[in-house]
Amino acid sequence: MLIYSIRRLIQTIPVVIGVTIVVFLLMHLIPGDAAQVIIGEGAPKEQVEKIRENLGLNDPLPLQYWNYVSGLLQGDLGDSIRSNRPIADEIFKSRFWITVELAIYSTILAVFLGILAGIISAVKKSSPADIGVMFIALFGLSMPNFWLGLMLIQYFAVDLGWFRPSGWGTWSQTVLPVITLGTGGAAIIARMTRSSMLEVIGQDYIRTARAKGVRERIIVYRHALKNAMIPVITVIGLEFGGLLGGAVLTESVFAVNGMGRYVIDSIRARDFPVVQATVLVLSVMFVLVNLLVDISYRYFNKRIDFD
Repeated sequence: MLIYSIRRLIQTIPVVIGVTIVVFLLMHLIPGDAAQVIIGEGAPKEQVEKIRENLGLNDPLPLQYWNYVSGLLQGDLGDSIRSNRPIADEIFKSRFWITVELAIYSTILAVFLGILAGIISAVKKSSPADIGVMFIALFGLSMPNFWLGLMLIQYFAVDLGWFRPSGWGTWSQTVLPVITLGTGGAAIIARMTRSSMLEVIGQDYIRTARAKGVRERIIVYRHALKNAMIPVITVIGLEFGGLLGGAVLTESVFAVNGMGRYVIDSIRARDFPVVQATVLVLSVMFVLVNLLVDISYRYFNKRIDFD
């Protein structure tokens, strides 16, 4: 397993390099001038050129990219153009952990609701319960997160006053963003759990267990569910990685000061170093989550050999 993990980590290096190149080029193709944003629209051209020179924006793109990568290899994510502070401090002191916390809570909710709904739907195939669960799952999958967030704020925060509509840290501030972000993931996990459970329930060893008089609950949860979890784990890992990078709209709707909102503010201000650093951090996190998912397969299926 150790050799497999090291091999997978090495395979992620070209992916991370590709991400840095794509993001670097896309940020420079966006119309506008970062130096002009810093100094203001009415500033003299001489001052704008001086700032461009200090920031290295007049250098050729390959040289700018090389300087950026050289800093990364030394553990330096660069400095923010807007605040002139180290980006690593702005990310890892608060924003990153808020987004991770939001993603973890949302994933837990999605896994709990999704697996439970998928089991009910598979065990009661073609019944009203199955149809109802899949209809709700389809509705949750098609519903935009930002719309759901606005509806939850209007009803539970404004009308009823049960929760706070913005911010992060207290229980009343956490519930609505977690529900908003976890609903779509729960729908996807429910559909995958149902499909995988139906495939496993039709196997011969399940029929044999029933013929031996094993209780249905043991058959479902100990035999069927554990063997059906391999594709479900893949979906869960992808959902968690997607939630890390996809919390932009949710954080904006609920005014959560996390990575997503940080990226949006930086794009608006054309703060290139911040955008590049945040995308890189989220990409590395996504890759590591996928690695953990691959390793966890061994727990659910002992026959898997990484070597």
